[in-house]
Amino acid sequence: MTITLAIDTAAPRLQLALLPADGHVDVSVDEIATGHAELIFERIGQLLGRNGVGYEDLERVASTTGPGSFTGLRIGLSAARGIGLARAIPVVGVPSLLALSLSVRGPSTVLLDARRGEAYLQNFLGAGQPKDEARLLQMEEARAAVVPGAALIESPFVDIALVARFAAQADPNTYLPEAAYVRDADAKPQGAARIARLNA
Repeated sequence: MTITLAIDTAAPRLQLALLPADGHVDVSVDEIATGHAELIFERIGQLLGRNGVGYEDLERVASTTGPGSFTGLRIGLSAARGIGLARAIPVVGVPSLLALSLSVRGPSTVLLDARRGEAYLQNFLGAGQPKDEARLLQMEEARAAVVPGAALIESPFVDIALVARFAAQADPNTYLPEAAYVRDADAKPQGAARIARLNA
């Protein structure tokens, strides 16, 4: 069994899971909307410590990649990448909509409120098996796109233990630790013309 640490900070929770060599997943969950950065390494240390595992024992680390909170995602991904770099171990990025589908064995549709009258939507043939790409739709359009007979998942909270098990087997070259916002960022980079005017 690959010793794997999984991190989820995409929703208003700090969720961690450790899959040790014996295969019994231990989890840590804090209901927080902010403050992930201040708490994350303390909680990781506690989780590792109570399982008799050190950073040097980790063989893989994973983080959900969104869509979700911009700040939360950056914290989780930065922590995972930092651990991966320090330990020279694979880092797996698990898309949040795919992570949510892991709780259902059969076909499912993940539909998350994206605010502004919009929703993130993705259909799955089974747990972790995408039928189509994640997309951002108007809420009415998203509800109309739900596959008949598929389980509807609307909670943003992943089962972090299932994420750890998935990440332990996933190909790091396929599941990259890069944020998947789906919606374009509100802040746009300045174009060359705009910068030229500012410098004039």
